[in-house]
Amino acid sequence: MRLRHIPEADEAILTHKLSVQNPENNKGNWSSVFKNANPIRIEIGMGKGKFLTRLATLNKDINYVGMERYSSVLYRALQKMDSLDEPLDNIIFICEDAKNLADFFEQGEIDRIYLNFSDPWPKDRHAKRRLTSPVFLDVYSKLLSSGHTIEFKTDNRLLFDYSVETIKEYPDFDITEITYDLHNDAKMNIGNVMTEYEEKFSSQGNPIFKLIAKRK
Repeated sequence: MRLRHIPEADEAILTHKLSVQNPENNKGNWSSVFKNANPIRIEIGMGKGKFLTRLATLNKDINYVGMERYSSVLYRALQKMDSLDEPLDNIIFICEDAKNLADFFEQGEIDRIYLNFSDPWPKDRHAKRRLTSPVFLDVYSKLLSSGHTIEFKTDNRLLFDYSVETIKEYPDFDITEITYDLHNDAKMNIGNVMTEYEEKFSSQGNPIFKLIAKRK
């Protein structure tokens, strides 16, 4: 369930030092935003930011972008950043819709896209809103160069099956790794960083599904 709207969220996002406004102005020049030429990885629908914050803490030589379209959710992530004992300089946030990603980044500027526990949009008439639909695969194809990857995790079997079939039929990506029980997969669970949802669902006994798709 989405957080109810927080009145102060919009103003906080506009003024926070880790929140980037008008991201289209940085297209092709994100190295200047991070002040280095390290690889850039993005999580779409990053929620309260636990997953991305953990990655940024563990990998100081990689830059991370958290994208969240709901301001009240992003506001919680920014509050989490403010509570850290040691500030991170390799993470920034964007409050935008993922369908506009190609307006913000040049092809090759991002080398990995994380999709974690995305909204399943279960009704057929809403299928194009799923973050693994051809509509969004078209966007990712414009961002990722050959060999760059999408990592997708969910506990929703119907969404996962849909995603597997959609990506298999999409000409620009190959599925290179897949598991239907991530936490019991000796290979794919190595180095796995869990999200808030992942901890919740796995504690309830739900298997976690994951795939990795590589840009051809």
